Amino acid sequence: MFSLSVLLLTYAQWTLLYSYTGVISVQSATYGRTSSQICSAGRPRSQISNTWCSKNVPVIFKRCNGLRTCEFKAQGLARPDPCFGTYKYYTTNYICITAETSVTCDRGYGYLKCEHGKIQINTANYGRTDKTTCSQGRPSQQLQNTNCFSPNALDFVCEGKSSCSILASNSVFSDPCFGTFKYLNISYSCVSKCKCYCIEKLYCIVFLCVD
Repeated sequence: MFSLSVLLLTYAQWTLLYSYTGVISVQSATYGRTSSQICSAGRPRSQISNTWCSKNVPVIFKRCNGLRTCEFKAQGLARPDPCFGTYKYYTTNYICITAETSVTCDRGYGYLKCEHGKIQINTANYGRTDKTTCSQGRPSQQLQNTNCFSPNALDFVCEGKSSCSILASNSVFSDPCFGTFKYLNISYSCVSKCKCYCIEKLYCIVFLCVD
């Protein structure tokens, strides 16, 4: 196993998670302050003294899990304010897991296949989380909603099979965001119950400072 710890201190409103060895699996995502040292430069003591402020941010799990790269605007993800008057930051802990990915545009068929072992679904979403995937030839208004998630995407996928095909369609997953052109994004691993296997993991910690 190869491990790496990354510390990012930035005042930018956007952050980027990335995986060199597979896909992102978020382990925890919080907003607040648990250290008086992180993101403290130029801040008065009154804004950094409260180190008992922490709030979970589940939307980061939904937005980033199963992707090779994930960019998101952090501001406004953790409302309401967990500790008014304290200067806060986002902390995201994630690992990188070895996995296959399948992206299928709306009304197309996705094909999953394992040469060895059976399909094990890591994440699946029918919706839209960025403006570029499956965007060719689409009007701008169909690409603006990047906070579109299907709550039942995992119910219809191909767990435990050697191969399968699946239709990316409202008729299968229902419509999580009317008027948005959607796609089906699946990350999966091929596992065998009869053999031992190892998954290389890359451990990362990201801090994002925001107002």
